[in-house]
Amino acid sequence: MTKANSKNTPKPKSTQQSQGFGRHGHKMSHDGARPNPKNTPKPISTQVPKKQRRGFGPRHMMSGGPTEKATDFKGTLRKLVAYLKPYQAKISTVFLLAIGSTVFSIVGPKILGNATTELFNGVMAKITGTGDVPFEKIGNILLNVLGLYVFSALLSYLQGWLMTKVAVQVTYQLRKEVMEKINRMPFRFFDGTPHGETLSILTNDVDTINQTLNQSLTQIITSLVTVLGVLAMMLSISWQMTIIALLIVPISMMVVMLIIKQSQKFFRQRQDYLGHVNGQVEESFGGHVIVKAFNGENKSIAQFDEYNNTLYGSAWKSIFFSHIMMPTMRFIGNLGYVAVVILGGWLAARDLITVGDIQAFIQYVRSFTRPITQLASVSNVLQGTVAAAERVFEFLSEEEEPAETESPVQLDKVRGQVDFEDVHFSYEADKPVIKGFSAQVEPGQKIALVGPTGAGKTTMVKLLMRFYDVDSGTIRVDGHNVKDFTRTDLRHLFGMVLQDTWLFNGTIAENICYGNTDAGNEDVITAAKTAHVDHFVRTLPGGYDFMLNEEVTNISQGQKQLLTIARAFLADAPMLILDEATSSVDTHTEILIQEAMGKLMQGRTSFVIAHRLSTIRSADMILVMRDGNIVEQGSHDDLMGQDGFYAELYNSQFEKVVSD
Repeated sequence: MTKANSKNTPKPKSTQQSQGFGRHGHKMSHDGARPNPKNTPKPISTQVPKKQRRGFGPRHMMSGGPTEKATDFKGTLRKLVAYLKPYQAKISTVFLLAIGSTVFSIVGPKILGNATTELFNGVMAKITGTGDVPFEKIGNILLNVLGLYVFSALLSYLQGWLMTKVAVQVTYQLRKEVMEKINRMPFRFFDGTPHGETLSILTNDVDTINQTLNQSLTQIITSLVTVLGVLAMMLSISWQMTIIALLIVPISMMVVMLIIKQSQKFFRQRQDYLGHVNGQVEESFGGHVIVKAFNGENKSIAQFDEYNNTLYGSAWKSIFFSHIMMPTMRFIGNLGYVAVVILGGWLAARDLITVGDIQAFIQYVRSFTRPITQLASVSNVLQGTVAAAERVFEFLSEEEEPAETESPVQLDKVRGQVDFEDVHFSYEADKPVIKGFSAQVEPGQKIALVGPTGAGKTTMVKLLMRFYDVDSGTIRVDGHNVKDFTRTDLRHLFGMVLQDTWLFNGTIAENICYGNTDAGNEDVITAAKTAHVDHFVRTLPGGYDFMLNEEVTNISQGQKQLLTIARAFLADAPMLILDEATSSVDTHTEILIQEAMGKLMQGRTSFVIAHRLSTIRSADMILVMRDGNIVEQGSHDDLMGQDGFYAELYNSQFEKVVSD
């Protein structure tokens, strides 16, 4: 049976700042009490997603088989361009600035070539005695060139500043949408997806997109404009030398396409296995106590090595192809450069071009091969970006929870009547868990759900809280279908204490107040005393300001359970769900908590899941579940009198084996 995930704890109604204990004094702002996802217990999934997703899904299904390439490069690129549409004006301005900066820098060598020609002609005239070097004219030309380069640099600075701002805004928006998407995802998704995979999307993949927007997008525009502008300037100087220079282009393109074809699969594999490594590390450290207790270090290391070796292989190959691009393109460019110099010298000897034109053309050849090389390098970066964007958009397109009702029910007074009518549910279509569950719970009753592991007890609680929706049948609260409530309103009706404790990195007081952010100091202390928490809290350094660490390992398991019980007391919800709430405390403390809970449950409808049947003898109704069905129901005395399945379960807990 699947255990309820404690991250399903109802969120507080208010997020406003309230009075309470804080980390550094006697006041606390609950705006800062952020739950740490690392502390969230891992659910034991009983289902497999219908469609195995690349980068998502149960880890054992991803450990073998070849990694897929980007499934839709052009489609993902179109999505990314469409995503940038709100920033179209700024990006267009960036492009215009980049074009202007590039054009001014392109014109510079041509004008500088005129200065070289004037200097050469002046020197030759002085040697022959027919004239002098026109230093004033050369100085004016150099000042014009300096002005062009300064203005080009200014435009480049402006486009860099504006593009950085756009990249940061896009990154912010993407992270915001991914985080909001996480809160809209059904629990079914998280039951079948390692947390590290989702964290990798939120961090690594979004960062990859950010770096490309910030560094590579303007480089693409600059390189394209440079290629076209330089080509025009080269043609204006000499079409013969231009043809020689252009001969390197098809050779360069063939090399680029060959390298891209080989590198694409490695970039996709690197992104995927980076997520796998993150997920495996997060799981291992999150459950390091269990790993050590069951001597699972070697298995964990072996699993990590498998993912890390694959990541290593794909990473070095992708980096190798990225780095080999530049020297290869430089070598091809140098061949063209040598050919242009030889032809230029021959043309100058025949007075077909000037010395300044040769100088300018040589600069243009260098400027012509450099942007082609940059485009080739950016193409590799683009592969990684599209792979990252594909994972992000794939996550954003995942199926969400069903939409909330447009006319939600608002209860002025909660009576606590709950009706289950022929409820059917399954995590997988061919493996039903709940089969025709029906029960009527009157207001204020204490209902106990008992049965063997896997009978469906915790699943019923998940359905009641709408962590999952029923396949068929109806669950009603005070006569209203639970689907007629918003999920937030429905979950505010219940206080929960789960067997799997969930606390976050914060003070003791912040953790107790998580279910009621409006509570003050006295309310916290009262709830703590009622749950028998106060006595041990005051023994800690700082008392209620004692800081729990990220893994909550600086207090005992029983103390963690007591804190979650105090949280339920403080929430003061009209109905209660207690899932093995006292399983981690000693017998003496259990008796005290049972007494306190007895007071808490007075006048409230309560659902108690218990394996120790002695703790639910006082329940108004005991529902005995087996294989998703109610096989018996009634009070403890009635069920014992029937001498059926419940009596068998109860007596089995008190059997004594005597050995000689």
